[in-house]
Amino acid sequence: MSKSSAALMLQGTGSDVGKSLLVAGLCRLLTRRGLRVRPFKTQNMSNNAAVSVEGGEIGRAQAMQAQACRVAPSVHMNPVLLKPQGAGNAQVIINGHVWGNITARDYQLLKPTLMPSILESFRTLATCADLVLVEGAGAAAEVNLRAGDIANMGFAEAANVPVIIVGDIDRGGVIAALVGTHVLLRAEEKVRIKGFLINKFRGDRRLFHPALTLISARTGWRPFGVVPWFQAARYLPAEDSMVLDGVEWDQQSHTLETESTGASREKIRVAVPLLPHISNFDDFDPLQAEPDVVLSYIPPGTPLPGDADVVILPGSKATLADLATLRAEGWEVDLAAHLRRGGLVVGLCAGYQMLGRMLRDSDGIEGSLDVAAGLGLLDVETVITRQKVLRAVTACDLLSGEPLHGYEIHAGRTDGPDRQQRPWLRIGQETEGACSADGLVRGCYIHGLFATDGFREAFLGSIRPSRRKALAFAAQAEAALESLADHLEHHVDTHALLAVALRGHEKK
Repeated sequence: MSKSSAALMLQGTGSDVGKSLLVAGLCRLLTRRGLRVRPFKTQNMSNNAAVSVEGGEIGRAQAMQAQACRVAPSVHMNPVLLKPQGAGNAQVIINGHVWGNITARDYQLLKPTLMPSILESFRTLATCADLVLVEGAGAAAEVNLRAGDIANMGFAEAANVPVIIVGDIDRGGVIAALVGTHVLLRAEEKVRIKGFLINKFRGDRRLFHPALTLISARTGWRPFGVVPWFQAARYLPAEDSMVLDGVEWDQQSHTLETESTGASREKIRVAVPLLPHISNFDDFDPLQAEPDVVLSYIPPGTPLPGDADVVILPGSKATLADLATLRAEGWEVDLAAHLRRGGLVVGLCAGYQMLGRMLRDSDGIEGSLDVAAGLGLLDVETVITRQKVLRAVTACDLLSGEPLHGYEIHAGRTDGPDRQQRPWLRIGQETEGACSADGLVRGCYIHGLFATDGFREAFLGSIRPSRRKALAFAAQAEAALESLADHLEHHVDTHALLAVALRGHEKK
């Protein structure tokens, strides 16, 4: 290939059709073949974020795709990140750093001005790649948002990139979704689309063959593969909280399982309140992967389970609003009862801030409320700041002596007696986090800490000393990427996809 890279864009018939996973799998598959591959997503809407090598903020999915390419994540892989804050507002991250808050309506006016910066990031990636795999956002045929589009066809046209459409058969209606997408697109956009992929297939592929023929006849697009459901996707981080929308808590089933066998009673039970603005919930993936851990997201309207060993307050994009929700749900009372039973409470990032005595927002960063009482479970106070802390960290758990790796993404400073006298962690010469005097409450700003096997093993071992050794989570995630690459190699015509990318490159 020439020094200027080829590119291929995967757009979807809708959100959550599996674009992120397909791009990650293709990144690993083509990287294994010796190509220099880079992922790219112009605009991502997610509160699951990661820290880039430049010290900027990007979508977690693009960090996972960078891992698939065996390279460090860069702000150029996701130049625009939108972090929803509720009520039609979002925080806008441009080139890794906060631009400001904006309404959905006003963002439509801002979008066209972002295209030059987006194209510059795309060109920057292209200089160090043989192939750039571009992921669209939402649906390709959102005609109401087509004016000024930067995420799908608007970008594909500006960068002259060929497109493959992805349809999700698991949700039903995939034939109508693909044919309907074709009907709604402009003539010049239809020509840009070179084919389609069917994702999340279950059952006998032979029964779907007539549908492939029909879709091709109606659209003129060729099929590039039918990808069966990939079970190991659960070992890879989800892009956004859509995957939590269907979470339901069955108290009766939980109780029956708890009482059924001695083996189930030995499991460590972790409860995470499902706050409306939850962020970075991939913090809990390593715990959820442990065979002797039952991790449950507790939805609104449901009390925190009385048999939980640990309650973890997660990160949040709207700390004060979620603190108010926590109180309105009665979870503050449940936490007090949990502590009386000797249960452990952990707060991560915003959850850490909530555990303190007071939160101050004198600059109105999160709204009109300038001060709010915290839960008072840690003797610390937080001042919310305009400037974010964005950094990857290596720390030491002062309770077990175990090292751990993670990252910080937060706006705020937290301090007080519990932090000064009983810090939880150490980062270099700095102390981080806080513990209560009785050791039952602790919090810190570090995301991703449970992904470090030794630390996670020590944490769970302190709750259940008799448990067996923890799994190797990082190795499991790597194995899932390798398995995903094998999966796509078997079910996708990657040689034809590469040919499409190269032909598009030759026309530039």
